[in-house]
Amino acid sequence: MLKGSLKLGSLLGVPVYLHWTFGLLIVWLVTMPFVAGAPDPMGAGLRTAGFVLAVFGCIVLHEMGHALAARRYGVRTRDITLLPIGGVASLERMPEKPGQELVVALAGPAVNVVLAALIVPAVLATDGIEAFRVGVDAAGNATASSLHSTHFLAALGSVNVMLVVFNLIPALPMDGGRVLRAVLAMATDRSRATAIAAMVGQLVAVGFVVFGLFSGHVFLMLIGVFVFLGAGAEAQQERFRAALEGQRVADAMVTKFTVLRASDSLRVAAEELLSGSQQDFPVLSDEAADERDAGALVGVLTRTDLVRGAAAGKMDARVSEVMRRGCPTVDERLDLREALEASKAAGGESPAGQGSPILAVVRVDPTVPSHRRIVGLVTPENVTELVMLREAVHASRG
Repeated sequence: MLKGSLKLGSLLGVPVYLHWTFGLLIVWLVTMPFVAGAPDPMGAGLRTAGFVLAVFGCIVLHEMGHALAARRYGVRTRDITLLPIGGVASLERMPEKPGQELVVALAGPAVNVVLAALIVPAVLATDGIEAFRVGVDAAGNATASSLHSTHFLAALGSVNVMLVVFNLIPALPMDGGRVLRAVLAMATDRSRATAIAAMVGQLVAVGFVVFGLFSGHVFLMLIGVFVFLGAGAEAQQERFRAALEGQRVADAMVTKFTVLRASDSLRVAAEELLSGSQQDFPVLSDEAADERDAGALVGVLTRTDLVRGAAAGKMDARVSEVMRRGCPTVDERLDLREALEASKAAGGESPAGQGSPILAVVRVDPTVPSHRRIVGLVTPENVTELVMLREAVHASRG
């Protein structure tokens, strides 16, 4: 979920959110007929806003197509967010098998194909080609006042056709870009496929911006910027994923760290913060006899929490009063990438879940499995440093 979003509800178990900027779009559409001096401006504005809402209903169904296809392969969709430029389905990850990614990428446009196949023939059969032509023109004119029922359906059908064509443009992070990557990954490795698809996506994005600049289509320019940045982000994520391939949690953990007790004051925590480079501290219960006992973990005190406490004049308060409850743990033997993905799926800050910026790494006693000791911490900084080092080593080898 993006910040500043309002939850509309859930569809088949997937939360649907509306970003606050979408409200600005509706206000703009309703007021434009007044500014343009259109006859019956209120009616024209409301009809246009209603049409836009119907279009975004189709977009929600489009994103649900992705979500349900991903669910088939065991990938959860955290939420769907509606933005003025379209919808975003936040999958916890994309399937890595090319065939599975291909299915997930095509599932969204397939929904629009079905909607268009239901709407367009019905309009043609009942009102003929002329009604459909007027509807298509209305779809391209956001302030059209002629959207009565027939033209409304024709316009909605044409929009679904446009959504299919537009989304299948081979530009990451659009559906067509994911299709291109999946097809390329069938012949080469995923990293190279992503690099090629991202490069194509950025070239297409530049084309969008240039065309929009000379034709006056500001919206197309905005989409071009979004696609360019999105393609770059996809390429960066893939480099990150590839760099972590084959790494265990133990390879990225900090082994020299300090823990705090729940009864420690923020003043003590501040001294620990200033005396070293550690920014986030695991917190143990006061009853813990061993300061490395993973079973005694009760929370995490972050630098942000400490600063907020200091700003509130709570330097003598107990750590337990301002800490984040719970501290996720992970076995040192686990695959690092899988551990990070699992913690991200828990909904917390990367690399850990449950609102914690760190993962406590534990070692299990093989003779007494219930005995788990904290042997390290996985922090965002250490993961980033590991990626940088592995990329540098890879580059040195050509």
